[in-house]
Amino acid sequence: MTTTEQTPSTLRTSDTAVPLVPLLDERWSPRSYDATAEISDEALTALLEAARWAPSASNMQPRRFIVGRRGTATFDTILANLMGFNTLWAGNASALLLAVAETATEAGEPRNWAQYDLGLAVSAVTVQAHAEGLHTHQMAGIEVDGLRAAFDLPERFLPVTVTAIGIVDEADKLPEKLAERETLPRTRLALDEIVLARD
Repeated sequence: MTTTEQTPSTLRTSDTAVPLVPLLDERWSPRSYDATAEISDEALTALLEAARWAPSASNMQPRRFIVGRRGTATFDTILANLMGFNTLWAGNASALLLAVAETATEAGEPRNWAQYDLGLAVSAVTVQAHAEGLHTHQMAGIEVDGLRAAFDLPERFLPVTVTAIGIVDEADKLPEKLAERETLPRTRLALDEIVLARD
């Protein structure tokens, strides 16, 4: 894996009520990626292992992944099925990870918590990526039917998100409007807006 030192413009922390562990405090979702950086087999395997060992309701593990590194047909297929302005920047990522929820068993029994399980797994990928010196950006703007057809996925397999993985680069490498968004302050709703009850 090629790594680079983070500069003040690429290292961003959270405005939190109490201190968080650095892996969570420093996590953010850039769009500017170093188009020359590569991800090693070992680092990619670590991300997939993090997904594999994420929590799972009743240990059903209804999550599946398709991953391609830049320069491969798999990467190009995933990239071709992104929507909107995601196509303007995601091609510079070192890898693209398609996250798929198994919404039913082969026998047709519904797996109601599949997307929740999948989200937990992708969250684990995100944290492991940061530990590996990488950044991620998750995208819901995807062509679900296109991805299902391209990878010959059965109906019970639902493409949910694509995650870009790579080494963060300077914001000025992006088109102007995206560069502006890249440097805006990080914001979240206040705790009292998301916590409905607390004793």
